[in-house]
Amino acid sequence: ITSTLIKNADVVVTMDQDRRELAGGFVLIKDGVVADLGEAAALPQVAGDVSIVDGAGCVVTPGLVNTHHHLFQCLTRAVPQVASKPLFGWLTALYQIWPKLRPEDFALAAQVGLSELALSGCTMSSDHQYFFPEGVRLDDTIEAAKSVGVRFHATRGSMSIGASGGGLPPDSMVENEDAILADCERVIAAFHDPEPGAMVQVAVAPCSPFSVSKELMAQSAALARKHGLRLHTHLAENDEDVRYSLEHFGCRPGQYAEELGWVGEDVWHAHCVQLDHEEVDLFARTKTGVAHCPYSNSRLGSGIAPIASMSAPTVFPVLPP
Repeated sequence: ITSTLIKNADVVVTMDQDRRELAGGFVLIKDGVVADLGEAAALPQVAGDVSIVDGAGCVVTPGLVNTHHHLFQCLTRAVPQVASKPLFGWLTALYQIWPKLRPEDFALAAQVGLSELALSGCTMSSDHQYFFPEGVRLDDTIEAAKSVGVRFHATRGSMSIGASGGGLPPDSMVENEDAILADCERVIAAFHDPEPGAMVQVAVAPCSPFSVSKELMAQSAALARKHGLRLHTHLAENDEDVRYSLEHFGCRPGQYAEELGWVGEDVWHAHCVQLDHEEVDLFARTKTGVAHCPYSNSRLGSGIAPIASMSAPTVFPVLPP
């Protein structure tokens, strides 16, 4: 079957520029792409191998897109002793637990997290997997995503600067930078599908300014652009994050990102709670995207991201293009 017609829906929510809501509407899908939609009076005549779905009693909406996740963290989200800590303390506590995870744990976490998202109406998710304990590869999470059936944007994350080098994670959790770049190349060759609507795509995603060297940030950006991939990282998540940039790089996070090539339409940063007006303007001019994470920001006491100014029509879209 290459076509599906959903008809008789109580409401079809289009989310188009006019925010139309079509009572009794229909949606026609061909080869995995929405080919037509409209009100009941405009229902098309379809022939051939078409699956008909009766949408009576249902609201039909576009699938939601999750732009930032750490699926492996599904397994530790209920650890009580870290619930009230700010970002750096929360991470430091969980750094004692996460290295114990193995490939089957990452696969299970991905299935749990993506299944929860699918049940909430999410049909596509990214995942920022930035460390790889013994035996773990990005392959484990990608194969788990295939079993759930959602579109998946896997990011090959990394940490390369441990505590002895001024970073936040323990040395045991970081990787050699040459090995990181080599595995990025391997994962891209094995899994990235550049076609529109692909079920699996890959992005390059060093973890954060406090766990990756400036050299790896720049090299990761160059590698991603060589392959036409997107770039992703954490930025300006809370006051500690901003203070780290000022103390270690002598500049705010936005300037750090700009200097290393981490702005542009192919970049989206996670959180960005503490961007100032100049940084918001920088992201607007360069069409750099932001993944808004209100639940995480609230739980960790990171603050409230300046979403109102970010999402103003004259500024820039919150989601990556």
